[in-house]
Amino acid sequence: QLNYVELLYSGLSPVPLKSISVTLSICEFVAGVSATLNYKNEEEVPLEAFFIFPMDEDSAVYSFEAMVDGKKIKAELQDKMTAHTSYESAIIRGHQAFLLEEDMCSRDVFCCNVGNLLPGSQAEVTLKYVQELPLEADGALRYVLPAVLNPRYQLSGCSKDSCLNMKTPEVSLEDLPYTISLVATVSSQHGIDRIQSNCSLSPIEYLGDNKTSAQVSLADGHKFDRDVEFLIYYSAVHTPSVVVEMGEPTTKPDGVLGDPAAMVTFYPNIPEAQPSIACGEFIFLMDCSGSMQSPMNKQRKSPLRIEVAKETLILLLKSLPLGCYFNIYEFGSTFETFFPNSVEYAQSTVEEALRRVKLMRANLGGTEILTPLQHIYKQPSVPGHPLQVFVFTDGEVTDTFTVAREVKSHYLRHRCFSFGIGEGVSTSLIKSIARVSRGTSEFITGKERMQAKALRALKRSLQPVVDDVSLRWDLPDGLSAKMLSPEQTVLFRGQRLILYAQLTGTMPPAEATGEVCLKYTLQGESLENKVTFSLQPKLDANLTIHRLAAKSFLQIKDMGLRETTAGDKKDVVKVSMECGVISSHTAFIAVNKDLNRPIQGPLSPRDVPRPLLLRAAPVVQSFPQQKCGQWRQRRHRREKKCTSLSEGCPEKTKPCGSAKKTSVETRGPVVQDNHLVELISLQKADGSWDLNEGLALVLGMKLEDIQAALPDKDANSSSWATVLAVLWLHDNAKDMECEWELLERKAVAWIRIHAGSVRHELVKAAIALTKSSVDPAIFGP
Repeated sequence: QLNYVELLYSGLSPVPLKSISVTLSICEFVAGVSATLNYKNEEEVPLEAFFIFPMDEDSAVYSFEAMVDGKKIKAELQDKMTAHTSYESAIIRGHQAFLLEEDMCSRDVFCCNVGNLLPGSQAEVTLKYVQELPLEADGALRYVLPAVLNPRYQLSGCSKDSCLNMKTPEVSLEDLPYTISLVATVSSQHGIDRIQSNCSLSPIEYLGDNKTSAQVSLADGHKFDRDVEFLIYYSAVHTPSVVVEMGEPTTKPDGVLGDPAAMVTFYPNIPEAQPSIACGEFIFLMDCSGSMQSPMNKQRKSPLRIEVAKETLILLLKSLPLGCYFNIYEFGSTFETFFPNSVEYAQSTVEEALRRVKLMRANLGGTEILTPLQHIYKQPSVPGHPLQVFVFTDGEVTDTFTVAREVKSHYLRHRCFSFGIGEGVSTSLIKSIARVSRGTSEFITGKERMQAKALRALKRSLQPVVDDVSLRWDLPDGLSAKMLSPEQTVLFRGQRLILYAQLTGTMPPAEATGEVCLKYTLQGESLENKVTFSLQPKLDANLTIHRLAAKSFLQIKDMGLRETTAGDKKDVVKVSMECGVISSHTAFIAVNKDLNRPIQGPLSPRDVPRPLLLRAAPVVQSFPQQKCGQWRQRRHRREKKCTSLSEGCPEKTKPCGSAKKTSVETRGPVVQDNHLVELISLQKADGSWDLNEGLALVLGMKLEDIQAALPDKDANSSSWATVLAVLWLHDNAKDMECEWELLERKAVAWIRIHAGSVRHELVKAAIALTKSSVDPAIFGP
């Protein structure tokens, strides 16, 4: 998952990153990745390369090695400060050295140093990682190879030591002299239905008659203008499972790797329950920074992120239940609130919010997300209304650990549902704030609809809380399970649940089985899901399940180099070192001691380009190099070269007050041209519609014709209008039902209360007027 760059001669002749090769292996819902970068120094002086690349926040990096002129150098995992010292010492002694570490401010960015690369020398740098693949609503598994690393905003008051603060010149995509090759192998016992991608692929090749294994490659010529995404669809529905993996007998007996590990996967069959009438305080935190003026994707006529976000806000507002409270924050370098405090959901407050949403622009500068979050948490709670925070952002924030710590400190009083918009979004920010607050995260890329994912999260937030979540193991005598995953306290309908455990004691004969039971309570009813599994452990040389278990543990305990408590740091370093999975407190270090040529003066500095992609902000062609604080002491001794491939505009700086405000007036609000959004905008807070010219325009009829067709002149015109609006939704937007389902429920409930005895007559007349084929049963018996 790499974002790669190339070193330049001072005369702009490249020391090329010759190629990038990625081998992807997906088995069921776990991905194993091996990525190799091939470099060659074509200069006459020794070089030191420093480059950054994005990783998915869920990636468990467990191997790092270098091949230099045919010699393989295997890295070892050390305490981060020790690794830095080892690297410095090696360079001073004239050895070649390689250092790989997480950025100190964000878990989804990695930094790699290649030190003392001699003239004519070639180096291959390979890292390996495993990760769980997220499950989409339609059953697809999503794999993303990040190729875009956007400039990120530095939060006020936070450390500037992140290497993300470095500035690099830009070059056009046509001038990037390197491409990527990727070969993916997918296997599943359930059979593979199809594989989709946002990039051009070779034809899929099935490796067996039963379609349980397939191979596909990225087409030649891919440039780093987008992340590489795969959607994998299996032929059978996902089912609960338990996989037991053999441990590593040569490790310490009390360590995580020594015993077998189990990966437990549940798809809880949680019934849909009706939410209570007064069901919460909803805060919508909307990114209005300049980067939200960017298009949603690279397609022609792609809508702007801010316009899609506005449509989504309108949809969410209309889908909220009566009796709740809400507020909207728009943030950038500063933030503004629609109301001083959360207000009760009513027609007047919804109208005011709708007016403000339509005026919303992507003109607030940077992405200062920490300050509005702190403001939200300082507000008094609304008694009887649990707080639900919805965060929409393109995620261009440097210090994600600081934001996650702030959210985590208030997890008892709220849940956070986060949405990452566009490519290059920080997976660390989006996933971590949802995880620490017991919410969910979503990513919207390509042609995906933000509205559908936002409404899915709203439905989850409205569901009654699942209580008393527990896991019970039934194992043979002498064998016990020790949980490696954190305690599970929240379950959502339609959610996959993955847990890890260490099996300690005496393993039984091969034919023995065990059982694990997930128990929980919903609205006073006890529910459970069971799965029986074989206790015969499987051998995996990569110890995939053990590594994923370690990553699960680290994601909860590891809050960054500065934010992790002393007690948690001790546990983090112990598990990281035992399992060989990198953390913010450890780093991989490899030294080639065969080379022993003392440095003659400083290693040569170089400017490094990143691809110039179309963004909303003005483009600056080059920047002075800014030293990265995390390595400032080393740079005092010698200059470094940076390798970074980043999408877009120059790094956002604070406060951006003088930046020219972007304008969307020439495009016009999306709601003027979208009949579905216009219809939703016309709905009242109680779920009804008024009979007026606006509704007639959406229905494509004359207002007088609609009025004349009213079957009972004494009937309420709003009842007539609401029946027609509901029919229009079913007839014209059925494929987007998941987006308007909640507001339609509200409308039908209103009709059943207010239409009275003429309801059936109104429905029959409306179906005749619109020539609709909708079943009248949608309005109830």
